[in-house]
Amino acid sequence: MEVMDAIRKRISVRSYDSKPVPDDVLNRVLGSARVAPSAMNYQPWHFIVVKDTEKRKTLSEGRYARFLTQSPVVVVGCADEKKSPEWAVVDVTIALQNMVLAATSEGLGTCWIGSFDEDRVKDALKVPKYYGVVAMLSMGYPKDKETFARPPRAKSRKALEDIVSYEEFGRRQADSHR
Repeated sequence: MEVMDAIRKRISVRSYDSKPVPDDVLNRVLGSARVAPSAMNYQPWHFIVVKDTEKRKTLSEGRYARFLTQSPVVVVGCADEKKSPEWAVVDVTIALQNMVLAATSEGLGTCWIGSFDEDRVKDALKVPKYYGVVAMLSMGYPKDKETFARPPRAKSRKALEDIVSYEEFGRRQADSHR
C-alpha cells in the first residue's frame, strides 16, 4: 500500500476480531517506529507491547479506552524524559504515527488512546519513573472485514486554505508572492 493510500484509509478502529496479530506483522509495524526521526537522533522511546488480558483490562480503565479489552495488542509509547527532556514526547509521537500507518498498510486497525491514568499505566507495566507515557495504540484486525476494502469515506475536513498560511499567519498563497 502506498503511503498516501494508508493515510487516506486509516480510521480509528474500536472493534476488533479476536484473531491474533502474527509476530512477523507486529515486528514490521514496530520496526517502523525504530526508523522514525528524533531530535539529535536520541531515539528517546520505548514501546511496551501488551497482549495479556488482565493488563489490557487495566489499560482500558480510561474514559475512552474501554474497548482495549478486545484489542489483541496494545502498544504503549513511553518517552525517556531524562535523555531528551524537551523533545521526547514529540519524538515518541512521530514514531507512534509511523506505527499507525505501517499497521494500516498491513491491514491492521489502530486507535490512538490518550485517555488513561499515567500513574496506573506506569505501575501496571513497571515503567521507570523517568519515562512518561505518551499514548497507547490499540491494534488488531478490524471486526468489520470491509474496513479497508471500501473506498475511503469522505471525512469532513477543513479546506487546505483554511489551515495553511504562507510566510505569516493568515496570509494566503496568492498573497505570499507580493
